[in-house]
Parts: sequence; structure tokens; C-alpha cells
Amino acid sequence: MDGEVVSQTIHRGDITYVVTDLVEADYQEYYNGFANRVLWPILHYRLDLAEFSRRDLSGYRRVNAHFANQIQNWLRPDDIIWVHDYHLIPLAKMLRDRGHRNRIGFFLHVPFPPPDILTALPNHEWLIPQLTAYDLVGLQTENDAANCARYLDNECRLQKRGGYTFQTAERTVRVGAFPIGIEAGEFSRLARQAVRSQLVRNVVESLADRAMMIGVDRLDYSKGLAQRMDAFERFLAVYPDWRGKVTYLQITPKSRSEIQEYAGMERTISEAAGRINGTYGEVAWTPIRYVNRAYSRSALAGLFRAARVGLVTPLRDGMNLVAKEYIAAQDAENPGVLILSRFAGAAAECTAALLVNPYDPETVATSIAHALAMPLKERRSRHAALFHLISENDLKTWGELFLAALTQNADVPLWREHLGLQPSISSNLA
Repeated sequence: MDGEVVSQTIHRGDITYVVTDLVEADYQEYYNGFANRVLWPILHYRLDLAEFSRRDLSGYRRVNAHFANQIQNWLRPDDIIWVHDYHLIPLAKMLRDRGHRNRIGFFLHVPFPPPDILTALPNHEWLIPQLTAYDLVGLQTENDAANCARYLDNECRLQKRGGYTFQTAERTVRVGAFPIGIEAGEFSRLARQAVRSQLVRNVVESLADRAMMIGVDRLDYSKGLAQRMDAFERFLAVYPDWRGKVTYLQITPKSRSEIQEYAGMERTISEAAGRINGTYGEVAWTPIRYVNRAYSRSALAGLFRAARVGLVTPLRDGMNLVAKEYIAAQDAENPGVLILSRFAGAAAECTAALLVNPYDPETVATSIAHALAMPLKERRSRHAALFHLISENDLKTWGELFLAALTQNADVPLWREHLGLQPSISSNLA
């Protein structure tokens, strides 16, 4: 494979990038195949959607071996290596097999399911134990970290050294929760500027003083878009006084459209939006604006700031940074309200949001009504708690905490402890 692919070195300021292409077979087997058709659904608790083939697993192994071969051309003995996400789980083991003893950390951006689900993954006994080649395994939430530790304990039979620390013949392996953050201050400044842009002003003017509710999600079955449409339809049915007074803007760029499940889902969501608009719409009011295109980060920041309600209701998500961006974008004097799925990783931190079960359209509909009618004092109180949290655990802090833990040998503390935060804030703030 190395003879077929050319790597390139790119310099941007004081950062050097080494990039490498994949041939078509690698892309299909490694990325579309094993990563997206097997690991993605299983890690999101969707065993029913996994499509395993040995060819795709072979491609996954081959591409990871290619990355390992490329990395060792550059690797120095004192380099620290930080590997990201499920696409690269075997990378540390492959580097160890090539003789490298560097400190290597791994961070999983998606959920880590319980062992009962993970052991349904064909060849899990080959793949998941390779996490023990890392010095530090980082997950988004304490629940994810506990699931990972249970797997290493139950399936790998590793010697425990207390907490989420394990001992192998070669190294100490530590597992910890490191919830990823955003550049909260920068995004807040961006939103203040972007709300005055022509695009956002045009959207606000077109609302004709109606409240706006916004959802921004990649087209994916993990995002709960069909259930969200059902909940909004239920809201319009149960709370008729809001008809004509609120517009739901759903921005959903298409992704992985070559995979059959995604094409079918696109039709389902479009049909649901059309049905709701046909049932409840009026000549001067369209309940749902459903848009299948991407917008710039600046445009989204401005739209978030203009929205009375942010609707973030995935069926399962590692973190969901849209939730944190919506918080950061708000005007602290007149903030909107975040409605957040309890199955998003962000719910572990953002307890001052309205937390909902996305599978229950009745309670989501009730939360929409609550958010739209929420008094200003309560909105300010909730937003202040949320903004403080995402500011304390921003992107810079997240990176520093992980790298500090990677270069030390101590047990990884609970994430609230190493951020110096108080116990979680009640979601019943008045």
C-alpha cells in the first residue's frame, strides 16, 4: 500500500501536518465499511444497524498499519502521541509492535457502550483489548469511563490498581473522563458579531416577531431527528395557542448519503416536515423550515443567538458540541433555553438545561412549551450556570488536562475534581 500512496508535509505557522491519501478500496473498506457500518452503530448502541464483513475489518487493519508505518518515519523517542477516535483504536498496539515506547494517549469522541453491547461486535476480542497499548484512555463522560473499565476488567481480566487504573505486563493503563469543550469566549464574541450579519437579520425579519427554535445536526440516525419531528408535531397538537407564534428551523447537512440507511432517513425526515407543515401551516406561517445544507460557523453562531430555544435531542451522542455552542452564543441579558437529551454526553455537565428523554415526544413537547414560556429570571439563572461551566471546561482546558494526565502516572481524578467544580447544579433552577 505504501507504494500506492504519497504522503505530503504541510507547514502552517508553527504546526507541521503530514497528510496521506487513501486509495478507493481503503476508503470503502476502512471508512465507509468497518468505521461507519460497524463501529459507529455499535458504539451508538445500534446493534441492529451494524453490517460486519471480514473484508472491511481487513481494510481497517491495513489502513491503521499504513498510518503506523507513516508515523514511525517521523517519531522521536521523546514525542508524546495523542490518538483520536474509533477509526484508530489499534494504532498504539501497532506502534508498540514496531518497537516504540513513547507515551501514547487515546481519546474516544463517541460513546463507549456497556460490555453487553460491545461484546456483540465481531472480533471485539481482537480490537478492544488493544486499548491496553495506550497509557491513558480518555472518554467523554464518567459513564463511558465506567463502561470501558468494566470491559477491561471483565473481558481482559486485567489486574486493577484501584479506580480506573489497570496493570498489564508492559504498562499501567489509566481510564478517565475528559469531557471535551469549545472555545466558549471566542464563540460568544463571534455570535455577538454574527447576529448583526445580513443573513441573520434576514432570518429574524422573516419570522415577523415569532419565536424561533433551532436544531443543527448532521443527517445521522443517532441525532433523533425523526423523534424530534414527532415531538414538535405533538407540541403543536397539545399547545394550539403557540400555532403561528413559533418557527422551528432545522439545519441538517447531508452526510454518508451513499449508505442506504442515510438515504432512507433523509426521505423520512423530509416527509415528516412536509406532513407537519401541511397539517398546521398557514399561508403566512410555515411551522418548520427544514434545510439540507451547511452554513458557516459564523452564520450558525448568529442564528443560535437569535433563537429562543435550542433543541439538541440525540438518541445517543458522545458529547454534542452544538449544545455548548448554543449556550455560548446566547445574550446573557436575554438568553434562550437549551433543551437537551439526557443521552447526550453534554447532559452530564449541562444539568441546568431542560433535560429530556428523546424517545418520549410528550415530555419533549412539554419542555418546548416550558422553554418558550420560561420567565426571564429563570432563563438568566440557567444560562449563567451553563455558561460558567463551559467557560471553566473550554477546549484549551480540556487539552491541557488530558496531556497533563498523559505525562503523569497518578490516577485520573473525576472530571469535576480536576476542574475544581462544585457538585452538579440542579436542573430545577428557579
